[in-house]
Amino acid sequence: MDDLSAAGFNPQIPQELVTMRMPYGKYKDRILCDLPEPYLVWYEQKGFPPGKLGALLGTLYEIKLNGLEYLLKPLRKR
Repeated sequence: MDDLSAAGFNPQIPQELVTMRMPYGKYKDRILCDLPEPYLVWYEQKGFPPGKLGALLGTLYEIKLNGLEYLLKPLRKR
């Protein structure tokens, strides 16, 4: 097990952020990493949905909040 896995990092999460589409709502069918930050802020205030989608949206919120979107760009090109 490498250091990232030992720290609880799941390398599948960033890949899912650039491939999975929003399943419902105003931004249905939009790739998660393309969701606008105000939408993620709204969800953060309202409460993220349960399960995998909520975990992904929460992770994306933190990425955008901290200006780390550039980390996802190389994954989009795969």
